[in-house]
Parts: sequence; C-alpha cells; structure tokens
Amino acid sequence: MPPTSGQLEKATLRVVEGDAAQTSLRFMYNPREFSTTKSSSWNRPTTSGARSSTRPQFAGAGPQTVSMEILLDAWEDQSADVVAGVQTLLEWLKPTASSIQRRAPSPPVLSFEWGSSRALADFRGYLKQVTAKYTVFKPDGTPLRATCTIQLEEIPQEPAAQNPTSGAREGRWSRTLDEGDSLQSVAWREYGNAALWRGLAAFNRIDDPFRVQPGTVILVPTATEALRLAQGGD
Repeated sequence: MPPTSGQLEKATLRVVEGDAAQTSLRFMYNPREFSTTKSSSWNRPTTSGARSSTRPQFAGAGPQTVSMEILLDAWEDQSADVVAGVQTLLEWLKPTASSIQRRAPSPPVLSFEWGSSRALADFRGYLKQVTAKYTVFKPDGTPLRATCTIQLEEIPQEPAAQNPTSGAREGRWSRTLDEGDSLQSVAWREYGNAALWRGLAAFNRIDDPFRVQPGTVILVPTATEALRLAQGGD
C-alpha cells in the first residue's frame, strides 16, 4: 500500500535487472540533495550566402546521469557495518556473473526509490562511479562512518521485440520482491497507483496475490498494459 501521510520513507537503491549478491541498499539517512543531467546534440548546417542561421537538426540524445551522496553511519549503532554498504556499491560496478557466462558482460541495472517521489521513478541505470571516504573509526581501525559519492548513468529500457505468434509476454524489467513488499507497493512505486496491482497479478499469472513470497521475481509491464489488465482486458 502507498505510505501514509507523514511517514518517513528511506531511500533505496535496488537491483531491477541482473543477478547480484545484494539486491538492494537502503539508505541510513535520506540524501540532502541529488542532481540529474541529460544533454542532446544538434547540428546546424551552414549555407553559403544565407542571410540568417539555419535551423538545428537533431543528432542524438546523451544518457541521463544521476549524482548523489550516501551517508553510511554506525556511530550510534556500532553493530552496523558501513564497510558492507561500500562493498555492495563496489560490487555493483562489476558485470554480473550471468552476463559473463553469456560472454556479454553487463552491469546490474539499478533503480532509485524514495517513498512516493516520482522524480526518478522512471530512471534505470548502471553504477558508473563510486567514491567512498571513511572519516570516523573505532580504536581498532574499524570504520564507523563513510560518505559515498556515486554517479549512475541511464540504460534505456526498450521493450523487447516479440514474435506476434509466440504468445510471449512483454515486460520492461523484472523486480525481485523483498521482505515486506507486495504487489500493491510495487504498483505504487512503479506507476504511482497502487490499484494497478491487479494488472501486475494478471500479467504474471499470480493466482493468489496476497501470498506472494519474498524472493519472487515478477515482470513489470508498461503502465498502459497494467491498466488494461487491471480493468479485465485480455
């Protein structure tokens, strides 16, 4: 279900495509800020003798990038392990094991989730850079605080082409349900509409949507497809 008004939601980086030992990193503290950048290229042909400049011609769009800082802090709870959080980020820089086996090395695809925020709801990207700075330590040298500056770069999510006679289902990406997840919470995060859980259930042929176990992998259709299925479409 969507969060109730005033409820503090922790931001999370989550693996939505690709196999990884750790599939999510929940922030200890929500980011104070994050930035996103996207650029495009335009050509402006020159014409000899033209009395004014020519109209620009689109030459392509660059990938969207997202930058932010993640604070990991175990000062108050010294049983926490900030090194594990840093190692998770560093591991996400590497190609997944299955992609290496396919001889097509590719990184895990990540999403950024923060309550009902839609600022980066459609962003899917790979971790391009991580800088970790340890600043507070126990007497034995164990780090108690780390600030991680990360940069993600967009991976366009194009629906895979399907053979129209195959009956295959089209999905934009997959999601692995964590403890506490439900089809309603996934629908809220993906579409901003928890009622579309019925579309998710129909798309994944889930007979009992209220007993979906943690670790279940579901396919996420487009919002249009989810709405059509939620309304009883075939």
